[in-house]
Amino acid sequence: MTTYENNQLLTPAQASEFLGMSTQTLAIWRCNKRYNLNYVKVGRYVRYRFSDILRFIDDQTVAA
Repeated sequence: MTTYENNQLLTPAQASEFLGMSTQTLAIWRCNKRYNLNYVKVGRYVRYRFSDILRFIDDQTVAA
């Protein structure tokens, strides 16, 4: 598995691989604003800050 730095910007392909889902799912979430997964827009490029992905995972965690 690849190691990422906290403020490193990931491509949608890298983010989807880390989250275990397709890039299309991430695109749908961005379009529909379904989940609060922040992303960075640089021109036409979309990037995900690794720390935002980790925060998203924490926010989705359900306590037993």
